[in-house]
Amino acid sequence: MLNPVPGPSDAVHLLYRAHHGWLRGWLGSRLGNACDAADLAQDTFVRVLRHRHEVGALREPRAYLTTVAGRLLINHHRRRSVEQAYFEALALLPDQAAPSAEQRAIVLQALQDIDDMLAGLSAPVRQAFLMAQLEGRSHHEIAARLNVSLRSVRRYVAKGLEQCIMAAA
Repeated sequence: MLNPVPGPSDAVHLLYRAHHGWLRGWLGSRLGNACDAADLAQDTFVRVLRHRHEVGALREPRAYLTTVAGRLLINHHRRRSVEQAYFEALALLPDQAAPSAEQRAIVLQALQDIDDMLAGLSAPVRQAFLMAQLEGRSHHEIAARLNVSLRSVRRYVAKGLEQCIMAAA
């Protein structure tokens, strides 16, 4: 008689059955919203599926799930922050200048994509890049403001531009 070893998909299925309800509750307590909690719980298991080969070796499945879900939770809060800032800026526009619902959705997605790209940069690189691109500051000004060398500023801005190019590809 064969005693089959569960495959990676079986392990994910078992993990889901055993911990999905708990994870939804954990996320719900942090979000205060059952719908968002359910969405993030599903997103967590989508991520787990991408790394299903790791699931069979888990000794602490809830710790693993909270790590994955915690990262998604941070992204969720960051996205909400971007949305809130965008909607606050829209509220300042006169009604006739307000973009259509389709335009708002396109701009919001672009802002979230930019935020995701910037999140991949270290704090000094992000600061230097934003000072150069949004504020129009010279490399000398940025170096003085960040208290770093001119060479570092050049590297930071180049790294920011490289990240933009990679995100666009």
